[in-house]
Amino acid sequence: MPDAPAPRPPVLVGCSHGTDSVAGRAAIRSIVDGVRRAHPALDVREAFVDVQRPEVADVVAGALADAGSAVVVPLLLSAGFHVHVDIAEAVATAGAAASGALGPDPRLVAILVDRLRAAGAGPGDAVVLAAAGSSDARAAEAVEEVAAGLRSGWPHGPVLVGYGAGAQPSVPDAVAAARALGRRVVVASYLLAPGFFHDRLLAAGADLVTEPLAPDERLVGIVVDRYRSAVATVGS
Repeated sequence: MPDAPAPRPPVLVGCSHGTDSVAGRAAIRSIVDGVRRAHPALDVREAFVDVQRPEVADVVAGALADAGSAVVVPLLLSAGFHVHVDIAEAVATAGAAASGALGPDPRLVAILVDRLRAAGAGPGDAVVLAAAGSSDARAAEAVEEVAAGLRSGWPHGPVLVGYGAGAQPSVPDAVAAARALGRRVVVASYLLAPGFFHDRLLAAGADLVTEPLAPDERLVGIVVDRYRSAVATVGS
């Protein structure tokens, strides 16, 4: 008898927040397309928790109908409400699972360091690590871990933390605190893509603002690693 066909791997559902920004959509799509190029045999689908369609629950349902299993990888830097509620509810069915958020991860710190260099940051500058923010304390803990990594990877001046919403201090307050140290202030954008929050960083009063993290091939590697770590939990 012929060998039975190998089971299909779970569909990888890359789930981002969603944005009205054309540039932001392109940046997120660069991650999804990068995974497709790196793993052409893998079924990779895009989903969103807000603003854009299709919604993550609908994409998961379609993946389960087509392939029998799915893993949602949050294209989000920290695990807040969208990970613990929206995505968790979407995978609360047999055959589906979700990985952790992309951060914290040392590769994200490496991208931040590269963005600081590209923006012209130098010794003596005060850096404000600017995250989107969340009311979920676990998200803030993840950001603080990245900040600790950045202090090691960029030992050229103080590194403060600021948030766009949902947590304190705000980015403008963090910029003001950094300015009070008598230094040039550089905002390190801890955001995946341009859009609403990045526009707010540009208006926060810093001397320099780095570009968001995407596009970058290291993000593709993080997504694939998150997917692989979650595959074993599908159906458990």
